This record gives sequence, C-alpha cells and structure tokens, in this order.
Amino acid sequence: MTPVGEPSSVVAARVRKLPEYLFARLNRLKAGARARGADVIDFGMGNPDRPPHPFIIDKLCEVAHDPKGHRYSASKGLPHLRREIAKRYKDRHGVDLDPDREVVVTIGSKEGLSHLAFAILDEGDTVLIPSPTYPIHTFSVLLAGGRPVTVPLGNPASLFDRLGAAYDATTPKPKVLILSFPHNPTATTVERPFFEQAVAFARARNLIVIHDFAYADLTFDGYEPPSFLEVPGAKEVGVECFSMTKSYNMAGWRVGFLLGRADVIGALITLKSYLDYGIFTPIQVAAIAALREGRGPCREIAAVYRSRMEILLDGLAKLGWAVTRPRGTMYVWAGLPPALAAEGSMRIAERLIEECAVAASPGAGFGPEGEGFMRFALIENEERIRQAVHNMRRLLPSKPG
Repeated sequence: MTPVGEPSSVVAARVRKLPEYLFARLNRLKAGARARGADVIDFGMGNPDRPPHPFIIDKLCEVAHDPKGHRYSASKGLPHLRREIAKRYKDRHGVDLDPDREVVVTIGSKEGLSHLAFAILDEGDTVLIPSPTYPIHTFSVLLAGGRPVTVPLGNPASLFDRLGAAYDATTPKPKVLILSFPHNPTATTVERPFFEQAVAFARARNLIVIHDFAYADLTFDGYEPPSFLEVPGAKEVGVECFSMTKSYNMAGWRVGFLLGRADVIGALITLKSYLDYGIFTPIQVAAIAALREGRGPCREIAAVYRSRMEILLDGLAKLGWAVTRPRGTMYVWAGLPPALAAEGSMRIAERLIEECAVAASPGAGFGPEGEGFMRFALIENEERIRQAVHNMRRLLPSKPG
C-alpha cells in the first residue's frame, strides 16, 4: 500500500505522466541566475512587455466603477463581444459567423484549447499534430486522455503528404488535426491554398481541424495571413482560435475566442457552463472597445516587433546562428551554430543563462523536431537585444592565438 501523503497517492495518473513544463524549468533557471545578481535578458516566454493601448485600459477602469460590472458574467462571453469578433471576421476575412452558435469567448487561447480537447476527445482518440509545436497542442490532448501523433512540420508544401501517411498508419484513425499559422515556434507562414488543402484533407477523412490563429495580427512586410475559416467549407470541418494576447498586448487579461463549426463550439459551451462564469465583465467590455478600434493598435505593436526582429536577426547571423527572416509572429527561430549543435538545445539554453545572462527557449521543448534550434521571443527592447547579442559571444569557442 502506498503510504498516505506520498505524491502517487493523491496525484492523478494524467498529471503524474506529464513532463516538467518547458517554461517552468526555464523560469527556475532564470530565478536562480537573478538571485545570484545576474541581469537576465529574457527572450524565453512570448509574454508581451508593453501594456495595452491606453484607451483599452481606460475602458476597463470605466466599467470597473459600475457596480453591475462585478457580478457573474456569461460563461460563453458577453453577447456584444461575441458579435464584435464575428464582425471582425466578416470585415477582415469575409466569414459569416453566428455569434450564438459559432462563437465562444475563452479565458485566453490556452484555456480554450485545453477545454476543447476535453469537450471533443474520448479516451484513446488520436490527434495529428505537426511538430515542433506550441506545447499545449500536445499536452491538452494528453490531459484529455487522447494520443498525439506528431508529424514533422517541414515544408508546408509537402505537409499533407506526411499527414496522409501518418493518418493511414494510425489506429484508431485520427479524429482531430491541429494546425497553427503563423506558426509558433518556427514562425512559418502559409497562403490560402494551404487551408484549401486542409479543408479537403479533413473532409475526405472526417477529421475535425483546430487552427490556432494567435498571431493573426503580428505580421510584417505586407504579409496578410489567411484565416482557416475563410475557405469555403471550413466551418463544416473545424474551428479557429483567436487571441487578444499578442494582437493587443493583453496577455494577463486572458481573452480568446473559438469560432466555427457549431457542434464543436456547442460542446465547449456546454463544458464551460459547468466550469466557469466567464471573464470579468470590465475586461470583456474593454475587449469590445479594442476590437472596434480596428487595426491601428495591432499595426503599432507589429512595428515594434519588426524593429526588434531586425536587430536580433542581424546579431545572430553575425554569430553564426542560422536564421530566416520571419513574416509573422513575435519570434525568431534560429538554428544552433555548428560549434554548439552537438550540445543540444537544452544545454545551450542552460549555458545562455549561466554564461551570458540571456534566456531563450530550447527547440527540443517544442517537440523532437525542434532539436537543433532555439526560439527567441522579441520581448526585450532594442538596447537590451544588442547587449544580449554581445553577451552571446561568450558561447563561441575562443580562437587560438
């Protein structure tokens, strides 16, 4: 018998089998370095360093002074907020959405994706996931009792060949396909024909598509990312997740949306009705104001990341890192220099903190296909990015004589 009080006697198997969360381990390393007095330049977590636009904060404060704003809210989101996100999709992507049946507000995209897995997956269901990937895409499936089937992301032009082979080789046949473009962590982007393929692929195999569109507004050089839902037939095969975290610097506010296929959205609405009473009403009203403002605030935020990206790309290239200019996201995905590659991304992440006072995310934390890379989140200002590049020279082997 397991003695009372030992972890195995109280912790569910689904939790015991989880590996340590990537960012928790990095945060512990950073905390240790800071306790020793290091000024760590932090590119680790995609956590925006700037506040939302003042008008968004002003609206939050205004509604917070209304006594009615402090009562329970609506689990699936205020009707006006659901209508506003539906209007954005109509104006931006030409997509018609029923705010009552095809839209649900989530407590950030991570909560939405996690509870969606519980709402649609049964024990043993399999899910196709291109790798590397944002960790919650994999762990939401595991927590819900499903089995993730990872497929190398590689070149998106040939991804559906790899997905098709994985589908044919998997038993039971996959129920869900998870996609995310612009992509975290690699910053890979796609054009509309990719999603036309996705719809056809899903329809032929009776798959549910979940597309994570968290970086819809963080794009550069005129690139306009397509929505999965803008493809004819997409609403019949899947849903899309949109977040205000990156677009509006509202990370701690936790406002996201799932939109699309009505029965999938309905399953999540039912589950959430048992689990929560919705986001704090003043936050939802402020989110309405942000969406109504249009693209201006989002473009300002994207311009900041673009400027930072240029400095980091130039610095990393000079140090021998393999970099590709991204068209979107707030990340730079960089291949390890040949002199460092044999150590592996996790060891290099540790050395960056210990020797350079720089934090970045090891590619292996996003799946085996991420090994050999590091993800740098553009959450430090330009001066500190230059300092980080200077510090990172310490990793390079010294040249003799």
